[in-house]
Amino acid sequence: MIVATPRRGPALYYHFKTKEEIIVSLFEDLTQPIADLIEWGRGQPHTLETKREILRRYSEALSRAEPLFRFMQENQATVRELRIGETFKDRMHGLREILLDPDAELVDQVRSLSAMFTLHAGMFVMQDLVGDVEKRRQAVLDVALDLVTQAHEHAHTHADADTDTDTDG
Repeated sequence: MIVATPRRGPALYYHFKTKEEIIVSLFEDLTQPIADLIEWGRGQPHTLETKREILRRYSEALSRAEPLFRFMQENQATVRELRIGETFKDRMHGLREILLDPDAELVDQVRSLSAMFTLHAGMFVMQDLVGDVEKRRQAVLDVALDLVTQAHEHAHTHADADTDTDTDG
């Protein structure tokens, strides 16, 4: 909508009454892929491949919306006051539901959540490192994929061992 709006300043306020409405609109547009990803993930089997695909797609979504997430990081107090803060929190809970195995040990649940937050941290912490941006993003994604793989495999190894113990008794 902003691209289609003439370059006259007042015309922007024809579509948006306040600066908050502009920010909310940008947020909704740039984070729609995350909402779509959650909807897709909820319809998938709760497998390791689904979790890995969620992380791949989430990494791409973060990369495309990086300026927005930088703005949110730098203006956390303001964002908390806007409805986008609550919306983002809801989306993080949606991703969490997909990545976590509710019956997994706590350490594996932490690994799964850490995978998601590794992607967040990578966007901010890794920005000052020398090197190709895409290579840095891929390195962060590889670490996140390792975490979720380790959590999933550990949880399922323990579940299989518990099943074997239950049938042996």
